[in-house]
Amino acid sequence: MGEKNLLKQDSSIEEKELNPISGWIALFIGILFILSPVFGFINLVNTENDIFLIVTIILFIVAIFIFCGLKIVNPNESIVFVLFGKYYGTIKKPGFFFVNPFVSAINPTYESQVTKLSKVGDKDSEQETTTSNTKKISLKAMTLNNQKQKVNDELGNPIIIGTIVIWRVINPTKAVFNVENYKTFLSIQCDSTIRNVARLYPYDSEDTEDYSEKSLRGSSQEIADKLKEELQKRVEIAGIEVEEVRITHLSYAPEIAAAMLQRQQAEAIIAARKKIVEGAVGMVEMALNSLSEKEVVELDDERKAAMVSNLLVVLCGNKDAQPIVNSGSIY
Repeated sequence: MGEKNLLKQDSSIEEKELNPISGWIALFIGILFILSPVFGFINLVNTENDIFLIVTIILFIVAIFIFCGLKIVNPNESIVFVLFGKYYGTIKKPGFFFVNPFVSAINPTYESQVTKLSKVGDKDSEQETTTSNTKKISLKAMTLNNQKQKVNDELGNPIIIGTIVIWRVINPTKAVFNVENYKTFLSIQCDSTIRNVARLYPYDSEDTEDYSEKSLRGSSQEIADKLKEELQKRVEIAGIEVEEVRITHLSYAPEIAAAMLQRQQAEAIIAARKKIVEGAVGMVEMALNSLSEKEVVELDDERKAAMVSNLLVVLCGNKDAQPIVNSGSIY
């Protein structure tokens, strides 16, 4: 039911791109209307006619309205207009234009300079990313640096993960009317997506019996693609395109980091010992075969067992072996 309401809201307002007249033409007309009152006052002094006074006032008011309708749109910017509470249109192409003077630009992330000055002592870093100092909607590629957050992986281990999101607004109308604040909306949806995706994978494939399973540490590209795909579905309603998602930080939470480090050290020691034993067995086998082929000495089973034991102790020991010279018989 909730998804149906979102789809209904998404299709309620379709973007209408405006093609306003050039602002230079309106500027020229406005200047003429401003200069006309000057001649009007001259004629008024000479003729003392009230008609010139009325015309002068009207032209002056019209010139003010013309100047109020002049808008400048920079490259990779757009302006969404409303007229008396109704959607009027969107300008997406750069230039100098004249629009209806009664329309007003709307940007849910706009924060006036007065409001900013009242929050000088506020150190909330979120204000820097969720507010804007202009009523224009930027269409440039922007970066959301999502702060580190604690989540649980597939095995329930607490981990710390941080991401960055490269995104841009492709539909300013949706960004303005479908969500309260599209920057805050993106940040919240990013947090939710990270939690949802992280719980589907283990931190490391060594944590499970299947070493070919995808993990957060070993399959960074696949996880990034999964994050991008799911986040794009969530922010589609806001007219946002997610270009890239990357994991910038990944580690175990402090409360289990020490234990996990000990486990990794133990696994490394076991793996190293395994390689040492495999190499030692091969060297012992090579030594016995070489002695047998060259007929250097004939060894019975008991002597072979003693030799194998001694070689394995020497090759697998942590410390250097101390040789012992036997001048007598071993029996």
